[in-house]
Amino acid sequence: MYSKGLKLIYLTLDNQLKIKHQTIDVEDIFGVNPLSPNLFFAFESDFVPYRKLVIGKLPRVDLVTQDISYNESCLRCMEIKLTALPDNSTYRLTDDKYGCEIVVRPDTIVYLAVSIASHFQNTRNKLLNYIDPVCSEINDWTNIRSILPLISSIVDCLDNLFCDYIDIQSPLVIQPVWKTLGKTSKLYHNCLDIFVWSNLGFTRLFFDIAKRLAKTGEEGINRPMRSVVWLCKMLYEFALNGKISHKFIIDNLTYNTKNDKAFALSGTNTHVYMVCNELIQPRITKEEIRNIIIGNGQNFLSPERRFDAIILSNPEIFDYTLKSI
Repeated sequence: MYSKGLKLIYLTLDNQLKIKHQTIDVEDIFGVNPLSPNLFFAFESDFVPYRKLVIGKLPRVDLVTQDISYNESCLRCMEIKLTALPDNSTYRLTDDKYGCEIVVRPDTIVYLAVSIASHFQNTRNKLLNYIDPVCSEINDWTNIRSILPLISSIVDCLDNLFCDYIDIQSPLVIQPVWKTLGKTSKLYHNCLDIFVWSNLGFTRLFFDIAKRLAKTGEEGINRPMRSVVWLCKMLYEFALNGKISHKFIIDNLTYNTKNDKAFALSGTNTHVYMVCNELIQPRITKEEIRNIIIGNGQNFLSPERRFDAIILSNPEIFDYTLKSI
């Protein structure tokens, strides 16, 4: 996309707590020109500048970019969610209603928390002013009965924080999408594009659901609600102590639900946030895949991986003689 002069779709939060579509340069995502010989991609690495914010070992993130000309200094850290368009909940709809399922792991919530906390390292009292009035009422964070009545208040205090500090948001999740003809393995002609979620924009994926369910009188704490609690507890610990015990929080605040994932949203839920011309008609065509996967790299793809299998199911991308088949 950089070689074609295309910007990425940047999903940010506005001061009305709504998702706003902007664009962002690839250079801003990586922290340096993507063609720079000094750019290094460290996959599944931790982001060194955040280590001092946590107790214990910082989880690994999907991608850390580094400048090897300057002591391998860390530039950016990003989670990457490669998603199919449509998903199982939207493939029967017209393609303007297609959506992507997104599954979020607990470590993403950790990086969301530290990305926010990093802006308050010298002003932790300001952060505390927003969340202490609610958090100080909680005697037992592991008890559903103690937490459930305060879910709406927790969401509100964090939303007030986000509104007042809307300018601190930064890229957190890169979400490439690949589009097929319904549930088939055939790629659309225009099949690839990239969306980027800011850290504050990303909160809408679980905050809005948590807020809505809290008002319906839910008897338990579901995954989106729990993710709100995790985020709040992490920020509260940081505001009080300057450190986040992220592993203890995730392992102990389970609320009778497995913590193998933070939450998941179907395409019907993500569509409302992501819908735009680029979602309906992605800008990169399938022919461009031969310019992305080069040196006969397609021969090393693994069909047990879904996107790999899709590419292998479209052999005409690499073999012109099959194009009319």
